[in-house]
Amino acid sequence: MGEGNGTTGRPGLVEARKRRGLSQEQAAEAIRVSPTTWGRWERGVQAVRAAHRTRMAVAFHEDPGEVARWIDGESALSPSADYWGGAVPLTVKAVQELWRSEVDPSRRHMLATLPFVPAAVSELLAAWNYDPAPDSPAGRGSTPQVGMTDVARISQAKRAFAQIDHQFGAGVVRPVVVRYLNGTVAPLLQGRYDDRVGAALMTAAADMTCLVGWMAFDIGQNGQAQRYFAQALRLSKAANDPIMAGWVLGVMAHQAVYLDRPVEALRLTSAAVNAAQKAQAPPRLMGRLAFSNRAFATALQVKFSETRDAYSVKAAERLLAEAEWAYEQGPTDREPAWLPPYDPSRTVSEAARTWHLLGQDQRAITCAEAALSAHKESQTRSAQLARVNAADAYLGAGELEQAISHARAAIPSARSLSSPRLNERIRGFAADLEPYGDTVLVREFRDHLRTQLAA
Repeated sequence: MGEGNGTTGRPGLVEARKRRGLSQEQAAEAIRVSPTTWGRWERGVQAVRAAHRTRMAVAFHEDPGEVARWIDGESALSPSADYWGGAVPLTVKAVQELWRSEVDPSRRHMLATLPFVPAAVSELLAAWNYDPAPDSPAGRGSTPQVGMTDVARISQAKRAFAQIDHQFGAGVVRPVVVRYLNGTVAPLLQGRYDDRVGAALMTAAADMTCLVGWMAFDIGQNGQAQRYFAQALRLSKAANDPIMAGWVLGVMAHQAVYLDRPVEALRLTSAAVNAAQKAQAPPRLMGRLAFSNRAFATALQVKFSETRDAYSVKAAERLLAEAEWAYEQGPTDREPAWLPPYDPSRTVSEAARTWHLLGQDQRAITCAEAALSAHKESQTRSAQLARVNAADAYLGAGELEQAISHARAAIPSARSLSSPRLNERIRGFAADLEPYGDTVLVREFRDHLRTQLAA
């Protein structure tokens, strides 16, 4: 694989370059190789190493599986090589290729090492807003008829997987969910179903694809997560389901905040709000998308601004108040069945982090302590993230002993949970202790953290 054929070359790679309007010299510059090397790749007389395949996927905003198809000598499939397409079969083909790539050992490593690409956010938002949706979500495959019972099973499986993720971390369950998508959901997408079943099936597939993206985010594979979110958004479009799309966009915004990308986070939250408003989303969902997420992103923007923008601070405060009001409205019969159960402890914990970013640490402490009191035993990871939020808030308020106490309490779970994101948050807290680095309390904490996480 990768050596090509000296006679036929790699027509897929040639077609992919030409579709993008690039000369060989321009393509070579984008991948950071010489034009001679690129020419040899196209002629099929030189192997393409994994590092160059990864660069190609990033530079062309393409899924690694499709890049592998170009390099291995197969013709690039013009419409399905892009994120978007008007026909359901193209959507199905694209998402299946992503799932298949991850269960293929020869492709899995490259997919896991892809970086987050900020520039791809604008492309995805433009595609969501302006590309046409399929005329019909119906499937006309040759496999047996798919019904609503099949869709219900996907939703039930997703809830079970999500619970395992909350309790034990994404690293434990994610490989199982990917195999479920590839082995169970993919054949259903290839089946026969009418418009009603098709729309529900696409939404269920989008929901689980978004979950797998979230799990990739939890284990630190942010480029991989971004690609799953992109395909979840595509499935949402195929289902003509703006509420699911709003949910996916909101999750993407959360990732952008975590990666300290305030511009992308605000763009994503705006798109999420627009999608949800068009569908007249119920109050609690609007509270999360329109208020909590946007407050979080606005607070991050405040943190990174050279001067403290009083208008943005007031905007974030207003958004948090509106979020609280929306959550108080309670459930309605318009809430979609796939929507995760409302978790007040999580929303209060996220409010704590928002207040901390705004520099209002006493309010952050109040929220963080309330979140810890409300967490359930089954929400292990969320509870420990809330502890780190509390530690950050106490540190911001200058209460060093309380801050270290909360962070120290999260370490045992950081050892047992398969969640690199939690470990990274604790290490980030330890780095913020630098102003107190000479104190005995901090030295002991850092030694303890190093010993425990190394073990």
